[in-house]
Amino acid sequence: MFLPLSLAVFLSATVVLMWSIAFVVRDRPVVLKQLWAAAVVECLLAVQAVSAAVALVAVGREIVVWEYWGYVFTALLVLPAAAAWAFAERTKWSSVVLAVAAFTVIFLQWRLLQLWG
Repeated sequence: MFLPLSLAVFLSATVVLMWSIAFVVRDRPVVLKQLWAAAVVECLLAVQAVSAAVALVAVGREIVVWEYWGYVFTALLVLPAAAAWAFAERTKWSSVVLAVAAFTVIFLQWRLLQLWG
């Protein structure tokens, strides 16, 4: 895993988290711009997953493979699920779901860095 890419995921997911929390406080549903921001996070996660796969093959790191890839796939799935929920439900709870998903991505990134390091 590349630290600059991980930091980009951290920062972009934090932006989505804070934006969602602001909408929860204002009792507003998710807007399309937030879903686009979550899509940017998802693209960064996909690039990170591909680069990690290449690095694992090229370098041959010794990590717990099932745990590492479980975190990667969970991080890749949580934002699209939250976006689908937010698109379907037009209440403040869509903002809560997106905030929880963004927090989950941040936590999973932290765990991935621990496993990689």
